[in-house]
Amino acid sequence: MAIAITILYLLAAIALNRVGATPLANAPTDSEATKPDLSSVDKKVIIQLFQWNWKSVADECEHFIGPAGYGYVQVSPPNEHITGTEWWKDYQPVSYKIESRRGNREQFRQMVTKCHAAGVKVITDTLFNHMSSLSSGKGTGGSTFDKYNYPGLYSYQDFHHKCGSSDEVIHDFRSRKEVQTCELLGLADLATGNENVQRRLRAYATDLRSLGVDGFRLDAAKHIPANDLKSILSSVPGFGTPSFYVTQEVVGGTKDDDSEVKATEYVQNGDVQVFEYSKKIREAFMKGSFMILKDLGRDWVPSAHANVFVVNHDKERDGEALNANAPSNIYILAHIFSLAYPYGRVSVLSSYEGGLGDKDVGGPNQGNAKCSGSARNGNGGWMCQHRWVAIGGMTRFRNAVQDAPLENLQSPRDDRIAFSRGKSGFVAINNSDSPWSATLNTGLPKGSYCDVVSGGAKASKCTGPT
Repeated sequence: MAIAITILYLLAAIALNRVGATPLANAPTDSEATKPDLSSVDKKVIIQLFQWNWKSVADECEHFIGPAGYGYVQVSPPNEHITGTEWWKDYQPVSYKIESRRGNREQFRQMVTKCHAAGVKVITDTLFNHMSSLSSGKGTGGSTFDKYNYPGLYSYQDFHHKCGSSDEVIHDFRSRKEVQTCELLGLADLATGNENVQRRLRAYATDLRSLGVDGFRLDAAKHIPANDLKSILSSVPGFGTPSFYVTQEVVGGTKDDDSEVKATEYVQNGDVQVFEYSKKIREAFMKGSFMILKDLGRDWVPSAHANVFVVNHDKERDGEALNANAPSNIYILAHIFSLAYPYGRVSVLSSYEGGLGDKDVGGPNQGNAKCSGSARNGNGGWMCQHRWVAIGGMTRFRNAVQDAPLENLQSPRDDRIAFSRGKSGFVAINNSDSPWSATLNTGLPKGSYCDVVSGGAKASKCTGPT
């Protein structure tokens, strides 16, 4: 089927002032009789609620994330860590007690239960590589420690020492020895090949599973040998089954770089986060060149093992990925493309305004996050990107098209692209400063289709144009 379409600067319900995007998904109009049954759909989109506390996550699962069709929520590390307000202090563990700034063990359990009731699975950011960098201190749960001594857990021999670097810190990120035995940013580097270390990490992972956790995002996975991770995870309940999702932070390691540690080593354990994807997306949309995205993912890990994002909490701060400060609305367009294009499992960051200006500042209001409807900004500085109309709508699109192939690719100009996902959905994206009028092949059978970018994530009926 071919349609004549005019893609303008503005779309109803999205105040876009430089872009246009029109995705069409085979979705209902106003008749409940035509509503597609998505109850059995494999909902794979992950929303990262960065720095939210457990009560706020639970409430958001119930009131928005579940009804909107997100499959997973990724939460901050739940274990005890060093004290302080900066976000990165969550990533310096001192014990495996579930006692963090986000809440205590019972609040965490209640959050998981409430998210499950809303049809949302829970992924925890999980720290296996290291402990803290402080010489000594007291954690959020009252535990005392020094850098190489964590009473009841670890002592000096459980950490790497004399790694080949004069100051024990990684300097050559191409070297396997330095990357996997020296200290990342001065953090005490666990000797993950040691029996005691593996036993402690395995017990922590098993405890999280007992609380209902459905998956882990393994922080700094590249700094742990892939076989050590496999040994730790192999006896954790559900490992290797669809009920247990694992994604691993492996920066670089593609065919294009000279790192001795390769991303493909880690696919034996689960998905791999592809940081090169964010760089390519930023380059393409900032330059207005979709040619940059040709053969996207060809030299990375296979799509079935890729976890991708326009931006995550680290990249939001370092200038290597698009963030909400990007000019015009290319930030939104990039998310539309990411959720439409069939490469990898997509994560969407939901963060806060302070992090765009101060690289260290933690979440506002003690992690008590609040969003308002589908507003572009939430309350108290929380940006709530997962509620933005276009992003929520494209989550619905992703659920509808599932694994349908990329077809009918049309790009008459470098800053304009259109394609279908099999016979289920169609998207057209205009990243130029002028309207685009064209007749395009959609590949879709005759029928009624919903513009989910304008309509948002409401699943009960089509609220955008049809």
